[in-house]
Amino acid sequence: MKEVYLDYNATCPVAEEVIRAMEPYFSRYFGNPSSGHRWGQAAREALEEARRRLAQVLGVRPEEVVFLSGGTEANNAAIFGSLMAQPQKRHIITSQVEHPSVLNPCLRLLERGYEVTFVSVDETGLVDPDDIRRAIRRDTGLITIMQANNEVGTIEPIAEIGALAREAGVPFHVDAAQAMGKIPVRPDELLCDYLTLAGHKFYAPKGIGALYIREGAPFSPLLSGAGQEKGRRPGTEPVALAVGLSRAAELVTKDLAQEAQRQKALRDQLHEGLLALWPRLILNGHPKQRLPNTLNVSFLGLEASEILSRAPAIMATTGAACHDRSVSVSHVLAAMGRGPEEGKGTIRFSLGRPTTKEEIDQTLEILERCLKSHGASGGG
Repeated sequence: MKEVYLDYNATCPVAEEVIRAMEPYFSRYFGNPSSGHRWGQAAREALEEARRRLAQVLGVRPEEVVFLSGGTEANNAAIFGSLMAQPQKRHIITSQVEHPSVLNPCLRLLERGYEVTFVSVDETGLVDPDDIRRAIRRDTGLITIMQANNEVGTIEPIAEIGALAREAGVPFHVDAAQAMGKIPVRPDELLCDYLTLAGHKFYAPKGIGALYIREGAPFSPLLSGAGQEKGRRPGTEPVALAVGLSRAAELVTKDLAQEAQRQKALRDQLHEGLLALWPRLILNGHPKQRLPNTLNVSFLGLEASEILSRAPAIMATTGAACHDRSVSVSHVLAAMGRGPEEGKGTIRFSLGRPTTKEEIDQTLEILERCLKSHGASGGG
């Protein structure tokens, strides 16, 4: 039986166009961009062209784009880098549903004597901008909120939060790792000072990402070294990966609206099919303000891990971790008010550019057999 991959929020394959764009820089043009000879300068030109092209996609200046190893490093760099440049600012605002690469740095800052406000979300995963406004203090050094949630797909009111941050003079970081290639990502529209990209979330290789740093935004580099990336991220630049990142960004934005509509139609087909199979199905995430590719649902009365174990051809993700007899619900679902019953029955299906209608049909057929073999009825 053909396997169906529905875990694109976790990672994506590298697009063929991206592989072709990178290939010359793995072998023929392999020089160090810092070298003064011709091969080094060829690598430097390729790196800066990649920066220009990515900046054009984002609508920013090339000098505001820093290449680094991925989303986790970008988030850490934005959080620690902004605060290191503002030693008098000892307060951070974030939300309860952020990615661990934001939450854990904030917890580390708590250990160092900083204060962190973790604003709550509603039952759909939405942050209330008024909660952000009320949390802002004179010593607030950073607000960091994701553009779209990786688990449930809820899209946050980033532009509203950005306007509040600008009015208060507080630097604002947006983790757009999950948003890029699914919805528009433009720092000027989001009103942010820092923005995170992770290449492997939009068909570039793992190991490459970017951080947008608005000109004039406070920033002190995490690493010390030879001064690459204008001193903001030292270390020999991975030219091939940077070329791949920029090519992938161009690829996923050229037909963004059309592809988003296609994936949304398939996602909704999957949702409707699952509801027909299991009426006790709960949608997790905002019903409308949600990534077009993401469907996070809870099968009440069932365990997601058992469903997927009976359907090994479906590559999807559960929303809870089971340890002995206890169930650990994901922090995102818990923040949305979901309990152990919802958590243990949660599966995230995330579609991608390669996903076809035939694959959605096949997924529903497999799950229909699985649920029937379970001997349970959705109405029971």
